[in-house]
Amino acid sequence: MATIARLAEVTIPRSNCFTSKYLAAAAPLLLLASVGCRRSGFPDVPNGYREFAYVSNGANNTVSILDLVYLRQDRTVRVGGNPSGLAVNPVRDEVYVVNSQSGSVSVIDTVKNDVVATIPVGRQPYFISVDAAGQRGFVANSAANSVSVIDLEHRRVLATVGAGEQPGVAKISPDSRTLVVSNRGSGSVSVFAVGEDVRASPQLRLRASFSGCPGATDVAILPDSSKAFVACSGGHQVMAVGLAAEAGSWAAKHDASLLTDRFLTLLDVGTTPVHLALKPDGGEIFVSNFGSDSISEIATGTNEVGGTTMIGTKPNGGIVSADNGTLWVTNFGSDSISLYSIDDGRVEASIHTGSAPDVLAFSADEHLLLATDAHSGDVSVIRTQGKQGAALFTIMPAGGSPNGIVVKAMQGK
Repeated sequence: MATIARLAEVTIPRSNCFTSKYLAAAAPLLLLASVGCRRSGFPDVPNGYREFAYVSNGANNTVSILDLVYLRQDRTVRVGGNPSGLAVNPVRDEVYVVNSQSGSVSVIDTVKNDVVATIPVGRQPYFISVDAAGQRGFVANSAANSVSVIDLEHRRVLATVGAGEQPGVAKISPDSRTLVVSNRGSGSVSVFAVGEDVRASPQLRLRASFSGCPGATDVAILPDSSKAFVACSGGHQVMAVGLAAEAGSWAAKHDASLLTDRFLTLLDVGTTPVHLALKPDGGEIFVSNFGSDSISEIATGTNEVGGTTMIGTKPNGGIVSADNGTLWVTNFGSDSISLYSIDDGRVEASIHTGSAPDVLAFSADEHLLLATDAHSGDVSVIRTQGKQGAALFTIMPAGGSPNGIVVKAMQGK
């Protein structure tokens, strides 16, 4: 790994579990390369419980599979060219990997931990979103200016529909009625109605489009599917869009204007907003402003920016804890993760990581926070709870240029 200065070998007691190799880095941190042992000091898991992190390695055309119960690398599987975005099926034991260079989606069976299918889509896809029923996947094809709709059960493309120029993110709403697509090249947002029956009506129908969002990138949709927010990374704003309510719903009956998609406002944040971290309760969004080393807080009910806080060098990704109390932000330019207390409105800690931390994911119980380190080709594992507070627990090997990570937990029968 790029951050490693020298290799030292030590042995420590961990419940008579194993002997570990530690790597001494230039910074005072210990990197654990475990040989195979249940993680000590963490909540117990039931027999047969399995949990894995899947990491896309863009430079190696592989996915690293990390065992989060025994904290070790399980295996590496080969996928298509330049894998990027990943998504977990909430119903099926599958993970999907978007292969940007080869224009395909690889299907990983998470029981076998092997690639079981490859689905061709359009040119240069980067992102995949899966609906709540686990039936459909939606892929934005950047070089084809289109969106592919995938039948995940039968592993085939149902329809391909035109979008704006260079679509990057296609995100399905929680109620599965609406697909929001950010078009980076045209600086616009496309809103599609999604067919209710995947077999009878697989097509997407364009409901609305909105211009004025230069470099449109990340998308966040509120839990009640009432609004979408889009980062305009070519400038310093976030676009807020009201999404059409379902006909016959309480909201539509009380306000007929809610039956249509509508532009709400452009919110001034920091320079180069690249990522939107939504609180699970939907009340606030935290914007990572890559160009101004800050985060901005958006109140989603009033569509207002509550404030901007300096956070770290080149903040790139963020994630909020399930209790809505803590925001974690990767600082791509300072090899660290910032811990921000939402209730107190301040940065509480900065935790050193590998080189260029990027994408974040929690373990199922949120005792571990995982960060892909783009330059050092590994994954930093942060222990979120402990006597001394949050701290780097170990670093696990991945591959070249890891750029995506998801976690899948399963209970064996």
